Amino acid sequence: MTSTITSLQESITLDLARLRTAALELNRMPEERLNACLLTLADLTEKCIPQLLAANTLDLARMDPANPKFDRLLLNEERLYAIAVDLRRVAELPSPLEAILEERTLENGLRLKRISVPIGVVGIVFESRPNVTFDVFALNLKSGNASALKGSRDAKDSNLAIKKLIDEALATNGLPAACYLAPAEREALSPILTADGLVDVIIPRGSQGLIDHVRANATVPVIETGAGICHTYVDASANVDWARDIITNAKSRRVSVCNSLDCIVLHESLLDKLPGLVKILGTEHNCEIFADEEAYAALEGKYPAELLHRADETSFGTEFLSMKLSVKTVGEPGEAIAHVNKYGSRHSESIVSDDEETINRYLREIDAAVVYANASTAFTDGGQFELGAEIGISTQKLHARGPMGLAALTSYKWIVTGEGQVR
Repeated sequence: MTSTITSLQESITLDLARLRTAALELNRMPEERLNACLLTLADLTEKCIPQLLAANTLDLARMDPANPKFDRLLLNEERLYAIAVDLRRVAELPSPLEAILEERTLENGLRLKRISVPIGVVGIVFESRPNVTFDVFALNLKSGNASALKGSRDAKDSNLAIKKLIDEALATNGLPAACYLAPAEREALSPILTADGLVDVIIPRGSQGLIDHVRANATVPVIETGAGICHTYVDASANVDWARDIITNAKSRRVSVCNSLDCIVLHESLLDKLPGLVKILGTEHNCEIFADEEAYAALEGKYPAELLHRADETSFGTEFLSMKLSVKTVGEPGEAIAHVNKYGSRHSESIVSDDEETINRYLREIDAAVVYANASTAFTDGGQFELGAEIGISTQKLHARGPMGLAALTSYKWIVTGEGQVR
């Protein structure tokens, strides 16, 4: 067994070395060819929908439909056509490369220019979501990066089918083999996380457990993305109609994504409004609610009994990824801010309020990548921010934060031009 793992790790290291060479070749390719590759991939995606769905069916057959990851794993015609649209949209976006970020001349005559350049080899570790394979390859290619992809066993067959199309699109357009898909086995992860000199950065997309594992075991730099424990604070001055619509949308639009609502934080003066705020979630979406004592008393007899539970400590700070949410009652905005900062994952947070001072305090003091005033957290998305497809939503503070589009996949270098100057 040990010799088998060693052989696997050695094979992955060799593959990553080849990918590194491909990344250097990619840096010499004109933008037009990169765009043509994405358009070819979009056409292939639409042409090969039956093959992609057949592969996805194999993956779905291995997963319990009740698993919150099932929806993330699912591909259908609608989603595949949407993926093709996104690929074409990315091809149409302006290139993020060779943008002049800074330019000046020093007193000694040296001319300094700071320009955007590819990161190099970007490693993506992700769970269950085969659409990620399309998204990250497209954004990486557009920004001149090679992709080292490590999907989960859940999506093994889907990812292999997608990778086949990617390889065809690259070859058709005379591009190097700039996409590597690691074996689905867990043992294949470690060689990528420790591929110093071969992989420039790792971006995990998935559960908090996956992100924690990558952060703890990687020697390659990591950009944390993904886990979203999202709150909506309904302030005493809130427009109740807005609050109802925002809560309903943030929870029910798509429960398995990282920007979905996990906890309502409610000012105590609005407890009598709580049944109305969550009525649609109960009658139309069968949403389970885990309410603290005050909220439970307000909902008892006014919300389906089989869906109403008393909250405990585990009800807060949980990313449900399913039709469940918790309710926390607070006495003033400072208490709401403290609760959100304690239990949130620094992803997306919202306040519903008509008080400008309270809104400004909330926006200033909440520690999150995206903070909303009177809007749903469902908008945290690269497409909604008009960034094109996103590679992830960063919840950290170095290099990138929030939805990561093309610009977040570049680094920069200094170009210094002189006329014989010496120091």
